[in-house]
Formats: sequence, structure tokens, C-alpha cells
Amino acid sequence: MSDSTLKEKTAKGLLWGGLSNGIIQLLGALFGIVLLRLLTPDDYGKIAVLLIFSSIASNLQESGFVAALVNRKEPTHEEYNAVFWFNVMMSVCLYGVLWFASPLIAAFYHEPILTPLARYLFLGFLLSSFGIVQRAYLMGHLMVKQTSIINIAALVLSNVIGVTMAYLGYAFWGLATQSIMYVLIVMLLNWYASPWRPTLHINLQPAWKMFGFSSKLLITNLFNQLNTHVFSILLGRFYNTRMVGFYSNARKWDDMATNTIHGMMNGVSQPVLAQVVGDDGRYHNVFRKMLRFVSFVAFPAMFGLAIISEEFIHITVGDKWMDSAVMLSLLCIHGAFYPITMLYSNMAISRGRSGVNMFCTIAQCVIIWLGLLLLPHDTPESIYVMIAYFIIVNVLWLFVWQWFAWRMIRLSLWSALKDVMPFLCLAAIVMAATYFATQSISNVYLCLTAKIIMAALMYVGLTWLSGARILRETIDYLLHKRHE
Repeated sequence: MSDSTLKEKTAKGLLWGGLSNGIIQLLGALFGIVLLRLLTPDDYGKIAVLLIFSSIASNLQESGFVAALVNRKEPTHEEYNAVFWFNVMMSVCLYGVLWFASPLIAAFYHEPILTPLARYLFLGFLLSSFGIVQRAYLMGHLMVKQTSIINIAALVLSNVIGVTMAYLGYAFWGLATQSIMYVLIVMLLNWYASPWRPTLHINLQPAWKMFGFSSKLLITNLFNQLNTHVFSILLGRFYNTRMVGFYSNARKWDDMATNTIHGMMNGVSQPVLAQVVGDDGRYHNVFRKMLRFVSFVAFPAMFGLAIISEEFIHITVGDKWMDSAVMLSLLCIHGAFYPITMLYSNMAISRGRSGVNMFCTIAQCVIIWLGLLLLPHDTPESIYVMIAYFIIVNVLWLFVWQWFAWRMIRLSLWSALKDVMPFLCLAAIVMAATYFATQSISNVYLCLTAKIIMAALMYVGLTWLSGARILRETIDYLLHKRHE
């Protein structure tokens, strides 16, 4: 693939990925606001403590095969078919295990209602197994537009169902139904968009040949889920589901903002990087450009959300959720660096170094869990200490990733810092100036508006004046597409 063709595919993928993820997060936010006003922190907490189990089951059924298929330049029908039947058979077995384990889960959290709720919610990962290969096909062929439309349609339809049930008084059952319907709709639309179809000739040998690569991704993803849901587990065990609900709400808004950025990059980063493997010069340049772009977007977006967290929570979901505001401000620091971490992860995967990805994730997870278990859990204030520790480990771990980047693509720490630090420092200065400049504004609506406008104008203006090439390239591309 030529440089111009690859650049065009990458740009289109980023454009559609950014547009769709922006729309998805916006719609998710609007529906989320309605649900948060209808439901209580305890309702959300009950669902949140179960997500770790369904997430682990989903990773076991997928077993890293999506990335393995995407990473292959021309997967065969036999490979797709083997992965499809593996996913289906694995999911059936896992659902059976979790069905019988549901009473144990309920006893662990001291919530008897979790037994029937878990058995119902876990139907989601069972249904999703029928669409995993179709999703891999769409990703591998950079069909970002189709994937975007599918995700938006599923989000709207499932949330309408969830909101309706919540309004009718079904509480957390509405949240569980919303989750199941989202998976079902995505699976059906993936089948509609993908031309690939399974056959009844079941031969798992091609999947086994990919397992050496995918198994490392499987282990990596499992530890990623342990990292993601560590607070839901510990808070649910040492505190209560209400506290889990507050944290879950803060993490929800942080994830929405982060996933807009990460989703935009994730849809194209691994496939595009896989296309230039073997040409070290092109690979190095492509990776650095992606690193600059994600830094240019992530730091102002996440630091900006941090400084408006109190006004945002107060206006959107009400004072009953205000305990989430400080948690959200802290989590946004983690969210600013998370897309960079995932870009490094995709670099390792695209170069066939899933072992590096696995090592980094496992070691980081062990350090986080050990620290959080050793920290005190006896007061509400200790929660913020736990979150701060979580953030510090995640940010510092980027230096470990950078060491591997030097080993794999000869990306020096100085080069990486030159790509990241200008946007980090500029975003931090702009947000700090905005925060202190608006302290005297007492009206919450006016304060929120002033912060957003001031921060956006200052960041874009200073980025332009500093001559940041990534801003000019982004504007040029958008204007070019509008002209076409």
C-alpha cells in the first residue's frame, strides 16, 4: 500500500472513528443523564459489581482472536470459521459455569438479589459470541463507517429500552436489559454488514495455530479487566454497592470521554500499523504522528473535563451524585494518558510482540492490586487515596512502555517526550488558568459555559500560534473533505 493510500485510509478511519465515537459518547451521555436521574447509586452499583465477571467471560470466549485475525493480512475462510465456532462453544460453557456460580457472587457482595440479576445479565456475552468474527472482519477491512453506524444504531435502540424500563420502575433490571439489547443489536447488524458467513464444517485447527499469538492477548485482556474493575470489586466488598455506584458514575463519564479518543484511534491504529510492518522508517513516522495526534486531543479534553466536573455533575444528574465529582476529576488524569498507553499496546500487537503487551499488563496489574489491597479501607476518604495510587501507577508505567518502544522501533524517550510534552504542558497551563480565572463566577451554568469557551479558545489559539503541525494538518484535511 502506498504512502498516499495509507494516509487516506488512516485519515478516513480517524474521521469516521472520531465522528462516530463523538456521536456515541454524546448519545450515551444524554441517555445516561436520564437514567441517572431515574435511578439511584445503589441501582448502578448492583450492575457495576457484576461487570467484572461478564467482562472476563467475554475475554475468555474471544481469546484474543479478533486482534489475531486483524493482524493477519489475508485471513482465510477456514481461520474465520474456526474462530467463530470456538467463540460459540466457549461462551456456552462459560455461561453454564457462571449460572451455577451466581449464588457465590451474591454471597461475596452480601446481595441476594444478585443471583437472578447475574444470570440475566450474563446472557449478553453469550449472545455476543455469534458476532465476534463479523466484527473482526469489519475491523480488518477498515470498514469503520459501517462499524460506526452499527454502534450508533445499537446505542439508540438499547438505551430507549433501558430508559423506558427505568421509567416504569424496573430499576437495575432496566440497566441489565439495556446491556443485553445493545449486544444483541450489534451482533445482528454485524451479520448484516459483513459478507462473511460460517459453515457447518467445524475444524478448530486453524484457530489453534493462531493461539500462540492470541493467548498472550487473552491473558493481557484478562488483566486489563482486573485493572478496569478493581474498584468495583474492592469497594463492593469493603464498602457497599452505593459507593460502587458513585465510583461507577465517575468512571462512566471518564470512560465516555476517553473512549471517544481511544475509539477513534483503536479502529485504525493496529490495522494501519500492521500495514507498514517491515518498513521501519514508515512505521516509526506513522507511530509518531499517531502519538502527536492522540496527545493533541487527549490532554485538553480530559483536563478540561476535570475542571468542570462539579458543575457538570450538578447540572446533569443532580446533587445526589455529587460524591462522584471529585472522583471524576481524579480519574480524568488517568483518562488523559490512557489513549497513549493503548497506542503503545497496539504497537506491540501490530509487530507480533503480544508477549511484551502481556508482560506490561500483568506486571502493572499486580502492582496496582497489591498496593490497593495494602492501603487502608476503613474510611470514605481512603477511597481517594486508592484512586490517586491507581493514577500514579498508570502514568509512571508509560516509561516502561517507552523502554519497549525503544527496543522495538528505536523510538527514543526524547523523541516521545517531544511529541507528548508540548500538548501536556499547554493543556495543563490552559486549564489551570481557566480554573482560577472563573473562581469568582457563582452561577453554576455561567461558570460551566465560561470554562468551556475560555479553555477551548485559549488551547486552539495557543496551539496555532505555537505552529503545531498536527493542528494545521487536521484543519487542512477537514477543509479538503468539506470542499470535496
